[in-house]
Amino acid sequence: MSATIAALVQDAAAKYGDAEAVVDPGPDGTARRVSFARLAELVRRAAAGCLARGVEPGDRVGIWAPNSLEWVVAALGAVSAGAALVPLNTRFKGDEASYVLHKSRAPFVFVTPPFLGTDYAAMLGDRDGVVTLDESVWAHDPTAAVDELVRGIGPDDVGDVIFTSGTTGRPKGVVTTHAQTVGVFDTWSDVVGLEPGDRYLVVNPFFHTFGYKAGIIACLLRGATIVPQPVFDVQAVLELIERERITALPGPPTLYQSILDAPDRDSRDLSSLRLAVTGAAVVPVALVERMRDELSFSTVLTAYGLTEATGTVTMCRRDDDPVTIATTSGRAIPDTEVRVVDSGNNPVATGEPGEVVVRGYNVMQGYFEDPEATAETIDADGWLHTGDIGVLDERGNLRITDRLKDMYVVGGFNAYPAEIEQVLATHPAVAEAAVVGVPDDRLGEVGKAFVVARPGATVAADELTAYCRERMANYKVPRSLEVVDALPRNASGKVLKFELRGGVR
Repeated sequence: MSATIAALVQDAAAKYGDAEAVVDPGPDGTARRVSFARLAELVRRAAAGCLARGVEPGDRVGIWAPNSLEWVVAALGAVSAGAALVPLNTRFKGDEASYVLHKSRAPFVFVTPPFLGTDYAAMLGDRDGVVTLDESVWAHDPTAAVDELVRGIGPDDVGDVIFTSGTTGRPKGVVTTHAQTVGVFDTWSDVVGLEPGDRYLVVNPFFHTFGYKAGIIACLLRGATIVPQPVFDVQAVLELIERERITALPGPPTLYQSILDAPDRDSRDLSSLRLAVTGAAVVPVALVERMRDELSFSTVLTAYGLTEATGTVTMCRRDDDPVTIATTSGRAIPDTEVRVVDSGNNPVATGEPGEVVVRGYNVMQGYFEDPEATAETIDADGWLHTGDIGVLDERGNLRITDRLKDMYVVGGFNAYPAEIEQVLATHPAVAEAAVVGVPDDRLGEVGKAFVVARPGATVAADELTAYCRERMANYKVPRSLEVVDALPRNASGKVLKFELRGGVR
């Protein structure tokens, strides 16, 4: 196994040579096809460009762009020049992007040319060090200095500083090393069964840990082809699956639901699909079964992770049954530990809820230049406190029930929205549901549900309330329900519950 990300790029070229490394469909449908050998050359050229711009080992380099071949080359080029990559959320506004660049002290940032009506460079104002992300990225001739830098990068050097999504408060930069990323996603690739020749449609944004590491890094490790999609569109996904014979399609549950509900799905040849990896607090069992029965997935896995744990904490295994896959996030990855603890940091009994804590080589180095926040998150014994509430079963499978901050108390009883959402999602008229706690004069807090109807279906509040009363304790039943066209999400697919709470009157 390669010791660093920089070495991995060059090692993949030697191992997989002329096999396709990246197939970028492009906006006009004319795909650009790059082999592993050519990718390694382009990355060396991009690294030379970073050196020419004054990047030194240990610097941070930003990248603010949608998924593309240029993103892959520029990001790996920056890392190969000894810099730590700082990916920026494509939904950021100028002030948000400027905050991350200022906080990370990145000397320059790659930005996409104007994209879908958004001028990223203009949003940064007259900031120095803004480099347009086009083919000029690989215009520099590689030198011996580049190869020397690649050889000089160590496994414990910082590979990236990925800022948390910031659904509450200011984003914090999560510091991880080359060895952590390569090690975790070597394991991830083994568990999911990614193979040479797999064709992997990367719908998850590269700026997110999962898109970058379970996408780009995993494909380099296993010789799979990266097919980047810049903006999710179900018709484009269906077309790419058919045209490029996509075999691997990880993504959020909504991705698969969209494919299953697509009106013209039956007219498309989706038979190449074999591997799906998803994760969320709520993955209906029926969705897993439909993915296996109505699509051609032979492997459907769920997993749980967070940026602070290099993206992966637990994973289901390929021989797990549909109920285990849908209702749990699997077991701890090898050589790591997962516990569920009470407020005193004591392990709780099997089957009892508590905070999920993680210890092992996947735990971040800390938050970038923020020792106080690091100390609040990683305790003296090395346990990372995730802020997630979960339950471990007797086999060690983890079920995430909620975020600590999302739990609410109804008349003295703890209510976990994800548990309620799981029930709502089983109703045949419901595509998605999100539940938040809202103030109540009598009970302190009660639940309010926001529901998205399935295409062609009608959701009746009275019927859905009766459905819930038949299936859960009365205190868990939402006291009000609102049908919405879509749930607010950040670019990583997480539901922004603070927006739902903010809209509650």
